[in-house]
Amino acid sequence: MATVREGNQFVLVVVDVQVDVVKGAWEAPRTVGNMALAVERARAQGVPVIWVQHADDNLVKDSPGWQWVPELVPSADELLIHKHFNSSFEETSLDDQLAKLGATHIVLAGCATNWCIRATAYGALERGYDLTLVKDAHTTKTLDLENGLKLDAATLVQDLNIAMTWLSYPGRKNATATAAAVAFSKGSSRQARTRAPE
Repeated sequence: MATVREGNQFVLVVVDVQVDVVKGAWEAPRTVGNMALAVERARAQGVPVIWVQHADDNLVKDSPGWQWVPELVPSADELLIHKHFNSSFEETSLDDQLAKLGATHIVLAGCATNWCIRATAYGALERGYDLTLVKDAHTTKTLDLENGLKLDAATLVQDLNIAMTWLSYPGRKNATATAAAVAFSKGSSRQARTRAPE
């Protein structure tokens, strides 16, 4: 079992809000706007913001598509993590940086829902962090499958929102919240579970 983190230190982790990752994503302008709102609210409350930036053979470091979207960029004093795998934890310094901050609760936003957001969310829970997924501040692209079927982006977003509401890990809490309502401290708001998904 993971070591459950004791305390009340929230951080906001913003993943892969990069030009080529966001381009063509479902409702990108609205979603990026909600990411910006979450960042603004975290900064206003003195909550650390950590930025994760991906690079691989298809998203080449320092290329135009690798850059942050112009609407949303880190401040000079905010932490930046570079990654090469879907999970923001794999072969990065994220866990060490979170430990230095005394972080216990990760608020998560960014791209892409079904790849790096999903992997990072599960990675956080598996390492003992509480997690809130900002349900209107992550997005992805529709997947065209080889057999002619499509996995609609809106459905992929909804699927992860449902999963992060109803998962259960011992000693950890997970939830979703909108960018306008997300709590950056314990007890400042609550997310009610009304019924299980069908």
